[in-house]
Amino acid sequence: MLMAAMDTSATSVEWILTELLRHPNVMKKLQKELEEVVGIEKIVKEPDLENLKYLDMVAKEGLRLHSVVPLMHHEAMEECVVNGFHIQKGSRIMINCYAVQRDPNVWPEPEKFFPERFVGSSIDIRRRDFQLLPFGSGRRSCPGMQLGVTIIRLVVAQLVHCFDWEISNGMQPLDLEIDEQFGLVTCKEKPLMAIPTYRLKE
Repeated sequence: MLMAAMDTSATSVEWILTELLRHPNVMKKLQKELEEVVGIEKIVKEPDLENLKYLDMVAKEGLRLHSVVPLMHHEAMEECVVNGFHIQKGSRIMINCYAVQRDPNVWPEPEKFFPERFVGSSIDIRRRDFQLLPFGSGRRSCPGMQLGVTIIRLVVAQLVHCFDWEISNGMQPLDLEIDEQFGLVTCKEKPLMAIPTYRLKE
């Protein structure tokens, strides 16, 4: 369980940081929030997370766009009808979270990284809203969900707050590759390469 939690959390952080580097305006907005809430003299701590609303939106959007566990397996515990389909008891069900979280009927411009789509939205990643399922839902949902959410938000916040980032090899932001390597965890085909510069005034 610990190995699964570390791999998925690390991959989620890499995807979110990649999207932030591809969208410098979002990176600047997140850094501004961190400066206003935390200050420029100290590192982000876990108690600060509840006051970082834009960070929460960035994390949600990153988890929506890059589902590290794209397929989830369930079994019907009883006979039921879902959206007109008859499901027999004991049927093995595969849920395509990747498709759900990029459904254009639910998400306007689903391929776009746009954290502001969550402004004023009550959509939550904690199993209540079925259009966003990075940790699954029901009794088979991820048991480390709360830890995962906290780790992802805290690490992203610290990386963005403590460092300014420059893309290596003089690449333009949108030239950063977002090709996926499918497996038990959907990670980047090529690891993210970026150059950090420390920015805090400790």
